[in-house]
Amino acid sequence: MTNLLGYPGFNLDLPQIVRAENTWLYDAQGKRYVDLESGLWCAGIGHGHPRVIEALTRQAGQICHAGYSYNAPVVDEAAAEVLETSGLAGGKCIFLCSGSEAVEFSIRAVRQAASQPLLLTFTDSYFGAYGDAHRKSGDEWFLFDWADCAGCPLDRVCGPDCPAWQKIPLSKIGGFLFEPGSSSGLVRFPPSKLVAALAAQMKKNGGWLLVNEVTTGLGRTGEWFGYQHYGLAPDVVALGKGLGNGYPVSAALLSPGLLARLEANPVHYAQSHQNDPLGAAVALAVVRAIKEEGLIARGREISRLLLEGLADIKQATGKIREIRGRGLMVAVELTGDKDAASTARARRGLLARGYIVAQRPGLNVIRLDPALTMERAEIAGFLSALQQVLEQEVQPPPAA
Repeated sequence: MTNLLGYPGFNLDLPQIVRAENTWLYDAQGKRYVDLESGLWCAGIGHGHPRVIEALTRQAGQICHAGYSYNAPVVDEAAAEVLETSGLAGGKCIFLCSGSEAVEFSIRAVRQAASQPLLLTFTDSYFGAYGDAHRKSGDEWFLFDWADCAGCPLDRVCGPDCPAWQKIPLSKIGGFLFEPGSSSGLVRFPPSKLVAALAAQMKKNGGWLLVNEVTTGLGRTGEWFGYQHYGLAPDVVALGKGLGNGYPVSAALLSPGLLARLEANPVHYAQSHQNDPLGAAVALAVVRAIKEEGLIARGREISRLLLEGLADIKQATGKIREIRGRGLMVAVELTGDKDAASTARARRGLLARGYIVAQRPGLNVIRLDPALTMERAEIAGFLSALQQVLEQEVQPPPAA
């Protein structure tokens, strides 16, 4: 595929994939692979889910795209379902095309409503490929490094007595944008007491709580949304990836309180495919499939099997430094070398055995994001392959 511009740091190992079914991919020669990435973490209910295919087919035969002055009933139906599921019933939803766009729209809405110039976020957050959230410029953001907070020995609530807390210019901050665990792909979870204290401070100061659920939403972490692990009540939620199960649709969800603040000064945002009926129909099918098929509970069970199996391999091989996971969002950090060559060999060894995983570029970290619909036998097969690879292939190649 010499005509394609790829992403730096990633190899196009399988350019001839011609079919996908649930968690299986098939190449032109008929060989099949287990996809433990869910594409780019998007196919959360499996490639080609029947409900999604049916929704795409039905809606494409009716109306795919709409204008600003007309639309289809399915869009409002999908918006109501997504808002109710997220706990923002009474708010409003806008459907967009990508997670980056949903985050960017959310930030624009909060900046328009906020009375202070800065937004707060953590240094290891990733919010998108462009715009305000990508730049994180110093005149618009305060970036807080929570690394030392992870090992805090104090039991008391985070607050003014803490030197790290004192560094936060709270009087200048109008909102807190929280990513509940992806940590730029490394899967790290900020302490609950820190997140709760910052969220409470936003409310006290009249600021806003935004949550980026592009990666962590829709069952990925064992709950509907990652923020539920922290007991939060956000004002804005950005969704993407799993919302379309591979189709490019995202959403920004705004609470009634934020909408009231924006009533006199609405967000002016024009995009050719916002609130398209086809994307909304897909989103509705995905949410209903997760609800009606019990996929959150199923994902928890698959997660238990995966994490327990990884722990056993860590003990048996001594080749795993750390396992970080919540639900089906897992990072496996190997005891590799500085240039991560041994981890790259491990990834290739898994690929040769028919298992697709992601290596964070230049790091000894393998990322796993299986679909909620992955079969138990596939998890068992992967764990067996991983143990073989770590025992046989992570060792440096013999000298010539």
